Amino acid sequence: MRKTILSIIIAILISAVLMTACANTQSTDPNSSSADSAPATQGAADDGGYDPYAVENRYDIDEEMFEKRGGVDYGTLLKDVTYYSTIAGDHKQVNILLPAGYDENQAYPVTYVFHGFGGDHNTHIDTDSYLVLLYGNMLHDGLAVPQILVGMDMYTDILADKESKSDEELRYIYDKAIEETGVDLMPFIEENYPVKTGRENTAIAGMSEGGAKSLCTGFTWLDKFGYIGTFAPDTGVIPTEYFKGTFWNTPYMEEFPQPTEDNTPYYLYMAVGSEDPWNIDCTLYYRDVLNEMGVRNQTDYVDGYGHDADFWGQCSYNYLSKLFRQ
Repeated sequence: MRKTILSIIIAILISAVLMTACANTQSTDPNSSSADSAPATQGAADDGGYDPYAVENRYDIDEEMFEKRGGVDYGTLLKDVTYYSTIAGDHKQVNILLPAGYDENQAYPVTYVFHGFGGDHNTHIDTDSYLVLLYGNMLHDGLAVPQILVGMDMYTDILADKESKSDEELRYIYDKAIEETGVDLMPFIEENYPVKTGRENTAIAGMSEGGAKSLCTGFTWLDKFGYIGTFAPDTGVIPTEYFKGTFWNTPYMEEFPQPTEDNTPYYLYMAVGSEDPWNIDCTLYYRDVLNEMGVRNQTDYVDGYGHDADFWGQCSYNYLSKLFRQ
């Protein structure tokens, strides 16, 4: 009997150690918390529907998830698709990723992706790029919903003049992409590809300067975007005290529009790494303002990550795993 009891105790202790070892690497500073987060096993809302806020985000995704595997269909990449932008007064280009098993007779939800400062539509969605491989692997493993991904170019002006623009000029040219997304790009995509319409089927994401633009775009077009993802967003969304006296500080909007019951985001996700050299303060400030407004969000301050592709990959995994499951 004593041996049996001892065996049970040992088994319980081993189980506890294994559970601890499986914990993810997310942590928050004293002033930061992931709103409404819960263990990853708790993915259901009280009414039986999926609640993305009830699932804690992970930041320990293995490198293999971002690598090409044998036997995996990574979908069809349509490169340099051209459309006319009335806001730019010129043609623009996007990269479009059609998911594995794509059927033109089936409609898909769509996610629009902004790049960071100095990038273009090839930055995140390109041949064997990290986001294409990550999404393909997740879809193969049943970790994401089939959807169309659109890699956007924030440069919204006469394309021939692009190389002559200063960083300050680019900053304000990028601002025009916020309006252009709703006015020109989305109608083009919806007219030419089998995408589901409605905010419940439409997401936007961005990193760094693209993170600021995704936040602005999501709140400018609350009637169009039900999901907003912003990874280490720059200043310049609403007024802040950060980078005062520079063009980075100029706000696009004076305040976040107050969502209504009909256009509150299904999921609003922000994250920043503890080693980020620029955007910790402004990310957490955006979180605090949204919290004061009563706008639900899941904002993570993550130990050990900087302002780079490694972090964008971890954030992209979390975001893709939660999209369009409502």
